[in-house]
Amino acid sequence: MYSDPIADLLTRIRNASRAGNTTVAIPHSRIKESISTILEQKGIIDKARVDRSHQFPEIIVSLKEGKKKIELQRISKPGQRVYIKSTEIKPVRNGYGIAVISTSAGLMTGEDAKVAGVGGEYLCEIY
Repeated sequence: MYSDPIADLLTRIRNASRAGNTTVAIPHSRIKESISTILEQKGIIDKARVDRSHQFPEIIVSLKEGKKKIELQRISKPGQRVYIKSTEIKPVRNGYGIAVISTSAGLMTGEDAKVAGVGGEYLCEIY
């Protein structure tokens, strides 16, 4: 049992990309599925799908070929939550990265949250 499922997701993807693996299986949860969908939409990963054929569902993440280094950094942790206002949202790595923010309207990127004018918990940065 692990206490931080989001950090587990980020670590599994980071380790798989550094090891040169093409796919990685992650235990399913709705928040992990939402983060994986954001990563897929932004082109960080190739594809994310939910496999419900086993007793416990899994998210199968397909990594992009040739992309060796994906940097994923957890910002808000279970021991220290980090909340941010929409006016405080800044570009990650001069616009080359994305921020994932949990808002009252659901999970969204930092850009989308700034446009929508909502803040929330600053979950992670990906570049």
